[in-house]
Formats: sequence, C-alpha cells, structure tokens
Amino acid sequence: MRALRKLLGLDPAGGQPDPRDSGTVRRIADELGRLEPDRARYLACFAYVLARVAHADLDISPEEVDEMTRLLRELSDLDDAQATLVVSLARTQQIALGGTENYLVTRRFRELSTRGQRIDLVRCLLAVAAADDSISEVESQEILRIGGELGLTREEVTALRSEYRDRLAVLRQPR
Repeated sequence: MRALRKLLGLDPAGGQPDPRDSGTVRRIADELGRLEPDRARYLACFAYVLARVAHADLDISPEEVDEMTRLLRELSDLDDAQATLVVSLARTQQIALGGTENYLVTRRFRELSTRGQRIDLVRCLLAVAAADDSISEVESQEILRIGGELGLTREEVTALRSEYRDRLAVLRQPR
C-alpha cells in the first residue's frame, strides 16, 4: 500500500519512516498521509498524549473523547471525520500499548514542538482531564509526569493546573 501511495505521489514522506518514531506515532501519522510528515507526526503525538491522560484512571469517558476531538479540530486543519479517526486510533493505541509507548511518544512530541506548544499541550491535558468535571489525583499526577517529560518544571505545571483548581478531586474531598 505504501509503495502504491509513493508511486501515485500520495506519500509525502517518500516512504521513509523516521527511526525516532514509535510504532504508535507511525500508525496514527499514516492516517494523516495528506499532511506534511512532521505535521502528521506532531498531531499523532499530540493526540496520543491527550489519550494518555484520559486513560490515566483506566477509563476514557465519552466527555474526554469529545474534548480530545474538539481540541484536535480546533488546533489543526483536520475535519471532523479525521479528528475523530485520529482520536480513535490514539485511544486504541493508548489502551493497547500505553505502558510501553508513553515515554517514547511524549519524548517525540518534545522533539517536534516548541516550548510554547509544550505549554499549550499541558493546558489541553488539563482540559481533557477536566472534561468529566473532575481531575482525579491519578490524572493530576500523570499531567505532572508528562510535564516533566516535556521539560517543564513542577512549578510551571502546577501554575497551569491552578487554572482548574475547582475541578481537582483532591481539593473536593473532605479531609
């Protein structure tokens, strides 16, 4: 299939996978074949890391899926069908391979993004975690971990998280 896409000029990467990409990134980026390869990789990583936070509590709620899809549409040039497909693939890959791919995909996102884009990703992670009206402690800890993997300090992530203070489950529980 890739050879046919290359022959027809539909494979912008020229059939040359980047060895730094994990299988997850390649699979999702392949579905975005019409995009420039680095843009497809960026969106694949972005969607996967969103799914990573949504799955941190071992349950990806419909609200979290909707928020991931909305964010992907809003921050890219993907249409509804493409955004839905990418989120579906990211969700499936996260459930199947999360433990082994999490760090690899997050590291790849760091390589492909600017510092501002990494900060924006953390904001999006918080929005996804808050989509069901509560950021669980496990989601909050996963966001801190991802922030560190992205090269952000704990203080920076905590400052971003403070925007969602009213949705932090740990602050809602009686002490």
